[in-house]
Amino acid sequence: MRFPVGLLLLALACQAQDLPLTGISHVNFRVSDLEQARAFYTGLLGFPQAFSTGRNGAVGTAYLKVNDEQYIEISPGLKEGADQRLTHVSFVTTDIEKLHAALTARGLNPTALKPPGGDGTRGIRITDPFGFPLEFTEYLPGSEHAKARGQFEDPKRISVHLLHAGIPAPREKLDAALSFYRDKLGFPEFWRGGRQDGEIDWINLRTPGTRGDYIELMLYQGTPTRAELGTMEHVALEVPDIQKAWQTVVGRGAPRDKSQPKIGRNGKWQLNLYDPDGSRTELMEPKAAR
Repeated sequence: MRFPVGLLLLALACQAQDLPLTGISHVNFRVSDLEQARAFYTGLLGFPQAFSTGRNGAVGTAYLKVNDEQYIEISPGLKEGADQRLTHVSFVTTDIEKLHAALTARGLNPTALKPPGGDGTRGIRITDPFGFPLEFTEYLPGSEHAKARGQFEDPKRISVHLLHAGIPAPREKLDAALSFYRDKLGFPEFWRGGRQDGEIDWINLRTPGTRGDYIELMLYQGTPTRAELGTMEHVALEVPDIQKAWQTVVGRGAPRDKSQPKIGRNGKWQLNLYDPDGSRTELMEPKAAR
C-alpha cells in the first residue's frame, strides 16, 4: 500500500521540528495523608496552595505553586505499602493540537484530544517504554493556572524553579529509553554520571524551552525497593545558596542530622529531603562549586 505523499511530508516535518514545549509543567505525587504531605510541601518548602480540584467538600488534588508555569501536585489515595508515588510528569505545551499531531507522527500514540478538564486546562498523555505516564498540558485562558498568574507570590518559597524530575529506566533497556526520550521526543542528552567513577547511574536530557528544565533518567537493575523508588522518582528545585536553604528548612523543622548539604557528582551543592511517604525533593545550586 502506498503512503500518501502529503501525509508522508507532514510526518517528516513534524519529526524534524522541536515539539511546542516550554519545559516542565508539574509533577504529581500520590500521598497517604494529605495534611501531612501539605505540611511538608507548604510548611517546610513554603509552596502556597493556589487551588484544589476538590469540590463540595470532597478532598482533591492540591496544586502547590512554584512559579506561574510550574506546580507540585499532591493527590490523596496512596494505599498502605504502595511503592509507586510519582504518578506522572507533565510538560507545558503552547499548542496542544500541534503537539498531538507531532506526537502521532512520531508514533507515540497520544491519548485523544478532549475538552478542558476540571482545572480548565487541556491535556494529553503518552507512556514511556516502561509504562511511566508523561502528560502535556496547555494553560488555557480562564484556567485555574491562568487565574493564579501573578498571585500567591509567597516569599517563603524555598525555590522558584522546578529544575528537573527523575524518571526510572531499566539499565538493561537503556537503548529503548534513549530512543524514546532523546530521539522521538527530541530531548538532547547533556550529561551522564554515576555514584562511582566509570559508572552510569543517571542521564540528563534537556526539554525544549528557555528555563533549562530537564529530566533525569534514573537507571536501575532488577526490581527497586520502595525506598529506592522514592529516591529515583524525585523532583529537583533550584536554589541560589544551598547553605541558606539548609538553614531555612532546618529552622522549619527539617532534621539537621539527616539532611545536610553535600557536593554531588556533578560538582553542584545539593541537599535531599523526603516527604512523609518517602518521595525525595532535591535542592540544588545552579552552578558547579568546583
